[in-house]
Amino acid sequence: MAGSTLHIPVEKPHYMAQSDFNKLKEKATELEGVFLNTLLSQVSSSVDTEGPFGGGHAEETWRGMLATEHSNEMAQAGGIGLADSILRDLIVTQSSQNTNQYYQAPPAGAYK
Repeated sequence: MAGSTLHIPVEKPHYMAQSDFNKLKEKATELEGVFLNTLLSQVSSSVDTEGPFGGGHAEETWRGMLATEHSNEMAQAGGIGLADSILRDLIVTQSSQNTNQYYQAPPAGAYK
């Protein structure tokens, strides 16, 4: 099935306040942005910039800022699905710490 993707959105558990769920979702998206930033920084550092208009300290600075902005935009737009996996894990961790109940998250990725 070329080009098809399966996306199962993470739903707020019935016992969790909406504000707590929103905070967890925000942190999960932020962590995905950090991962994407690392990935994009590594990719862009491998590009040769020598030439009449390339190189220098300023380019290194701007390249890092560009990678940060691109990764944040990618994560906010849905990213690569990593935030959903992180959010599921955060919900499980949060619920086991706060209520001593284990929330069985639906399987994801290679664990299906």
